[in-house]
Amino acid sequence: MAAEPLLERLIDALRCLPGVGPKSAQRMALHLLERDREGGRHLSAVLDAAMERIGRCRECRNLTEEERCAICANPQRDASLLCVVESPSDVIAIEQATGYQGRYFVLLGRLSPLDGVGPADLGLDSLAERLASAPPAEIIIATNPTVEGEATAYYLQRMAQKQGIAVSRIAHGVPLGGELEFTDQSTIAHAFSSRQTVPS
Repeated sequence: MAAEPLLERLIDALRCLPGVGPKSAQRMALHLLERDREGGRHLSAVLDAAMERIGRCRECRNLTEEERCAICANPQRDASLLCVVESPSDVIAIEQATGYQGRYFVLLGRLSPLDGVGPADLGLDSLAERLASAPPAEIIIATNPTVEGEATAYYLQRMAQKQGIAVSRIAHGVPLGGELEFTDQSTIAHAFSSRQTVPS
């Protein structure tokens, strides 16, 4: 028996979420309809409000309901440190895992000429303006250790050096609790070449 048209539309709509295939979407839809209609109504209301009211910060491009996000609007944050990340999820990860108190710039992607993603698509023109008008003392590059992420990091490094701004890159290597025999070769090579002197 085929599903009702509206049920089919609900299942199909849920498939827009990352990692949600037909079976997962069907399970979610049936759960909401059979066991949690109030939760479904609440989800619908919050989704509607979020889609209408959440936009981009005019300074760092992070997600926010205001013209400036809470981090950019906070006078306690250190404006001399600027961490450049690929996505808003990277900001959340850094905020939750570290004591970093500087500012951010969110690229919303990474350079990928094969996919047609160039500097203009990442807002690097507005970053260049920011570096020229209010240069930080240091840029921390926190792009992912992929081919595209490394190319983006190199581009950012060149931009910062033209302005005489110090550049650092977050460390990449063997994860805490990881074992060398189970770590891929490129990670080991990167960790080995980026080794640090142990203080005496």
